[in-house]
Amino acid sequence: QVQLVDSGGGSVQAGGSLTLACAASGRILGINRMAWYRQAPGKQRELVAGISSRGTTNYADSVNDRFTISMDKVSKAVYLRMNGLEPEDTAVYYCNADITDSNTFRRAYWGQGTQVTVSS
Repeated sequence: QVQLVDSGGGSVQAGGSLTLACAASGRILGINRMAWYRQAPGKQRELVAGISSRGTTNYADSVNDRFTISMDKVSKAVYLRMNGLEPEDTAVYYCNADITDSNTFRRAYWGQGTQVTVSS
């Protein structure tokens, strides 16, 4: 069984920084892509940043130049470094991974979410 565990959220003041981490575990044959999504109260879940197994990244316009996503293939982890945080970044952040398991079954998995709160 594959699991994602994300962590690193917290409360910071505007302009501050946080780093989120997400680790995948279980019977994993390969990780195709990992990403971070977020969901603010009353809003739909949105993509924040993604990274492919080849290292290709993409970002939401609202976080470009402030957030950096990276992946450690050996430890099967993905990180999101968030600088210049703004109150509008307040949300629950979810790790997402496109994983092929040991039975060669491919599907998306989600972490449990970690709260990020930015005060002005």
